[in-house]
Amino acid sequence: MIQWKEDIMIETNIEKVWSLFLDKNIQKIMPKVEEHILIEKNENEIGAKHQQSYREGKRVETYIVNTLDYEDTENCKKKQISFVLANAFETNLLFKLEKIDENHTKFIYEGSNKGVNFVGRAMLKLGNKKGAMKVVEDFLQRVKQEALNM
Repeated sequence: MIQWKEDIMIETNIEKVWSLFLDKNIQKIMPKVEEHILIEKNENEIGAKHQQSYREGKRVETYIVNTLDYEDTENCKKKQISFVLANAFETNLLFKLEKIDENHTKFIYEGSNKGVNFVGRAMLKLGNKKGAMKVVEDFLQRVKQEALNM
């Protein structure tokens, strides 16, 4: 299993950063997501389900994203999701924003990838931990850049 918890300070209002996590803006921060369709409940509630298609090279994977936790208050916003990719990896992600002041937001990105079968576990064991952490850092930087560009 691979786990991470990283954070970054973003020099803008919490609402601007949070808007990037709305369905209509998800491709700005997740450009490999080709389709993100709400299929159950509302996007802003626990229990929401989305059908998501993700492109990796020539291959497109489609899976169901479950919203496990959701909070939207003035000073704290969070969304926790879970999905199984390629019937091999269970991914849990937490996106949390904390308002520092009107022009500063702390973004915390926490998650894990776990193999759900022999192939998934073997691939994670053989995988490059340094490469996985680069993906996490790239995501933090993409969210920061997109928030500053809004």
